[in-house]
Amino acid sequence: MNADEFRELALGFPETEERSHMNHPDFRVGGKIFATIGPDNTWGMVKLTPTQQQEYQRIDPAFRPASGKWGDGGATLIDLADSDEDAVRAALREAWQNVAAKSGRQKGSK
Repeated sequence: MNADEFRELALGFPETEERSHMNHPDFRVGGKIFATIGPDNTWGMVKLTPTQQQEYQRIDPAFRPASGKWGDGGATLIDLADSDEDAVRAALREAWQNVAAKSGRQKGSK
């Protein structure tokens, strides 16, 4: 998977918009970030719960916690080149649902 494929998947969820955060793309629902692409386009980040993060780490070694408190809270980095597309799609769906639920948006799936 590459950054363009990650972007395409992220933008496929309802009410998602692409913006920029700290000079790299992010994806938002209800104005809240649920995913980003790293500045070098080699990794993505999804906002999972800590339990979801552990499950993805178990099934795909391309998933790892972000550093510090962000990672402790579920922010999960994905090495795009080594990732499984189905796992990335599922993680993006869960991240979108996590953030959409908090922002009062409807739940959707892709």
